[in-house]
Amino acid sequence: MERSRWSVVAAFVLVTSANQMLWLTFAPVTTDAARHYGVSEGSIGALSAVFPLLYVLLAIPAGFALDRWFRGSVALGAALTAAGGALRLVGDSYTWVLAGQLVVAVAQPLVTNSVAKLAGAYTTDEDRPLGIAVCSAGLFAGFLVAFGTGAAFGGGSGLRTLLVVQALYSVVGAVLLVISLRTPGRVVATQAATGLASLRAVWADPVLRATTQLVVVGFGVFVGLTTWLQALLEPDGISADTAGVLLIVMVVAGVIGSVVLPPRAAQQGTERAVLRASLVVTGSGAVLLAVVHAPVGIAIVLAAMGLLMLATLPVVLEVVERRAGPASGTAAALLWMAGNAGGLVVTLALAPLLKHPSAAFLVLAAVAACGLPILGRLGPADLRRPETG
Repeated sequence: MERSRWSVVAAFVLVTSANQMLWLTFAPVTTDAARHYGVSEGSIGALSAVFPLLYVLLAIPAGFALDRWFRGSVALGAALTAAGGALRLVGDSYTWVLAGQLVVAVAQPLVTNSVAKLAGAYTTDEDRPLGIAVCSAGLFAGFLVAFGTGAAFGGGSGLRTLLVVQALYSVVGAVLLVISLRTPGRVVATQAATGLASLRAVWADPVLRATTQLVVVGFGVFVGLTTWLQALLEPDGISADTAGVLLIVMVVAGVIGSVVLPPRAAQQGTERAVLRASLVVTGSGAVLLAVVHAPVGIAIVLAAMGLLMLATLPVVLEVVERRAGPASGTAAALLWMAGNAGGLVVTLALAPLLKHPSAAFLVLAAVAACGLPILGRLGPADLRRPETG
């Protein structure tokens, strides 16, 4: 009897969270890290900035690799994640830390692009939406692990301890996943024709094209909001520490939403309704942020936005994995690359408005509203799982 292999999913969640954790290691300890390594804060920021840069370059090749050599490519992503975390410990210098970050950045497309495909390989059709939701939640959980370990170990002389703890976390996850992947899951169809032909085939599907455009909108709002929230709340007298707590509230709500809402939507055939609700709540929440100034009120708004905004990723990934079939790795790569591009565009668009928070939040609301006509091109049957009727 076919059954889901949740142990493989759990090991994969450890690796995805570790990869995101290593990406954001220095975000909560920028000042201390700059002092420790004797470099500027801008140089510490570059340790995270290399990730989106390499993602744009490697996303599509990583998708091709996943479509041709799935288990080997996932295992390679896990191994590179652990190797990068360990490489940061070779020497107590900025050079070794940068080298480690570059290795982890190379691993990132192999890890994130495989979220839906791994869930499809190691869960049953009935459990697949939950599997994708759990794997997606692992990505967001990595944010929380990064902030949590940074707060616990990152201050002053604790920086070295922080790197050791994170390296151990990464190695444990990689070892467990590589061992788990030795057991074959469900047969994953491989893509015989890769390259531009595969990419063109994915883009030719109107549903995949529209869902990719929706991700541009969703990522744009999320990345823009998380990048500039502290600066936009500063005029209200909200400190950086409080802004950090507010971001954690949003991500925690998003992790909960990512696990709970997509499986229920797949079971009830309400994927389109969830996407619409996310766009409406995200846009309305951005408008409220333009007029709400109390931390408690902001926390409530951000929690509502995070709950639905982050839950849309598993919904979209499930649709992409199901429709793209053997080319799901390529489709996921296109989706992630487009999402990162959307995040970059919105972030740059908000930069001139940091002294005008209300205008910046209204821009985010307008971006969210752009998703409604895109969603309008998709009928309920385009997103619904076949077995839901």
